[in-house]
Amino acid sequence: MEVRPIRTQADYKAMLAEVSRLVDLAPRRDTPEGDRLEVLSLLVEAYEDEHYPMRPPTPVAAIKFHMDNTGMTPADLVPYIGTRARVSEILNGKRPLTMPMIRRLMTLGIPAESLVGQPEPVAA
Repeated sequence: MEVRPIRTQADYKAMLAEVSRLVDLAPRRDTPEGDRLEVLSLLVEAYEDEHYPMRPPTPVAAIKFHMDNTGMTPADLVPYIGTRARVSEILNGKRPLTMPMIRRLMTLGIPAESLVGQPEPVAA
């Protein structure tokens, strides 16, 4: 199994094509194809982490993502944030989250790192 580092965009595209081909084969882990897929996937992941880093979501984006995934409505956030007006202010970026709000939202399973991350600018 010849494996080379990904050094260029062309290398990256070729590696993605090979990973895609291997995924389509659906190899078992204990086969040469499965081993190759695992190693190439790690190389692609390392290259993407370096060249295409993902920024963490803003607190509002994290809340909205959780709402979308769980079917929550803004009204469902009242026990965690406060009044309906306060929920609206938070979701529209007009007011930042407070620590008590963050603690209550964490009980929903939203990671603390997402809730205390880079806030959206507060509108004037």
